[in-house]
Amino acid sequence: MIFIDTGAFIARYIADDQYHEKALEGWDKLPKDFKFVYTSNFVIDETITLLARKTSVDFAVNKASIIYQSGFLKILRPIEDDEKKAIAVMTKYLDQKLSYTDCISFVLMKKNNLKTYFGYDSHFSTFGFEKY
Repeated sequence: MIFIDTGAFIARYIADDQYHEKALEGWDKLPKDFKFVYTSNFVIDETITLLARKTSVDFAVNKASIIYQSGFLKILRPIEDDEKKAIAVMTKYLDQKLSYTDCISFVLMKKNNLKTYFGYDSHFSTFGFEKY
């Protein structure tokens, strides 16, 4: 089982991203390496927003459609208690300058016993998750 973070999506879709080639290799291997692949609606939100800013809204909408129609990803959705836990994480680690999306991701990963992530944000490793 693996959790996909925003960076893996962005690097996949943006050819001039510094991790683009690495991301493409990772995406190609995912189906062979993992039976279950997860992300969250917060990560998708962040991804589509960033894609729209870096490219165009049309491009971002196209990629959103691909993500939702893939059937490959299980999309985790936090409940209110998860969101409160994410705020607690953010508060506890103010010095880390974490995003709320990262904190939601950490909570959902822990809740769903996900130990591995695919992305380029070092905060995941800092919080004990293994990089893919």
